[in-house]
Amino acid sequence: MSETKFLPFALPDIGEEEINEVVDALRSGWVTTGPKTKQFEADFAAFLGDGVEAIAVNSATAGLHLALEAIGVREGDEVIVPSYTFTATAEVVRYLGAHPVCVDVDAATFNIRPDAIRAAITDKTKAIIPVHFAGLACEMDEIIAIAREHGLKIVEDAAHAMPTYYKGKLIGTLDSDVTVFSFYANKTMTTGEGGMVVSKHKDIIARCKVMRLHGISRDAFDRYVSKTPAWFYEVVAPGYKYNMPDTAAAMGIHQLKKIRGFYEKREAMAQRFDRELAGLPLILPARAKDEGSNHAWHLYPVRIKPEAGISRDDFIAKMAEKGIGCSVHFIPLHRQPVWRDGYRLTREQFPVADAAFEAEVTLPLYTRMTADDQTRVIAAVREILGA
Repeated sequence: MSETKFLPFALPDIGEEEINEVVDALRSGWVTTGPKTKQFEADFAAFLGDGVEAIAVNSATAGLHLALEAIGVREGDEVIVPSYTFTATAEVVRYLGAHPVCVDVDAATFNIRPDAIRAAITDKTKAIIPVHFAGLACEMDEIIAIAREHGLKIVEDAAHAMPTYYKGKLIGTLDSDVTVFSFYANKTMTTGEGGMVVSKHKDIIARCKVMRLHGISRDAFDRYVSKTPAWFYEVVAPGYKYNMPDTAAAMGIHQLKKIRGFYEKREAMAQRFDRELAGLPLILPARAKDEGSNHAWHLYPVRIKPEAGISRDDFIAKMAEKGIGCSVHFIPLHRQPVWRDGYRLTREQFPVADAAFEAEVTLPLYTRMTADDQTRVIAAVREILGA
């Protein structure tokens, strides 16, 4: 290895503000869902604006499950998802006894294609889950139009999309039914583990609140802080255990305050990669093409062109030899045994997603990276590719 310091693929950017807030939560006695979580939910809803309400959960996977349950997805229904996504997007459909219907993606953005959605609709289709890959919004106007035409629900998988704008509006405020964000450790902001469900539909939010904590009809926090006896509650549905603890929300309160600055640094880093990797045998990431739209740069995915003379796997191995961690996003659903075998999926059904997977590598891009760190990445890429 030519460098003593290993540069990982991603690291969270956590400051003293987050640490102090977590300590305050620990000292307060509220370590499960309580005042910090309520503040984080209120702050997040205020950040998005446009009348949304927010429900904090312990993962985006939990949030997607809650969202699908709340919009009425049930056994035997079909939900359209992109093959080019993490397994969570599809697995939550199966939690409800419904079936994920995988479709191919756009060759430039890796986002779900509206025409592929339209072709996959049957009389069993209940919903669509567009995934805003890497932080770039899907073609939501077209997707919303298709959903309205066919009476379908939309649950946006916005695990990568904070803060992503689409034609002047933040993801989370569009005319879909529910949007779910992720705060996993490598996301643009983090609570360690966690997510947020947002919607403008009060009935959906109300159902998510009940199902988030065992199907109990009354908020546990309200019961425990009541000054008068308030022990009685009713279980109105077989719910889940998906609440976010205050120790996680405490981090989120300050990560949210920093998200604009985080985004500006990610954008600057992406611009530098664009400049200094131009001309190499790479396909660089797509950028937002519509006015008022942006890319949140959760990921910086490139593709190795055939003329590079090196496979994607060998490229990653050589980067590791130079002390630089890379990743792949994603191994498509149609290549994963559970979906491939369970739904008889073949590579030929998803030519774009399959070709993208064969060539894609995600370079390190995170706010704790220094200018020198990024210089190392660029120099290693250029050297490996013979530039």
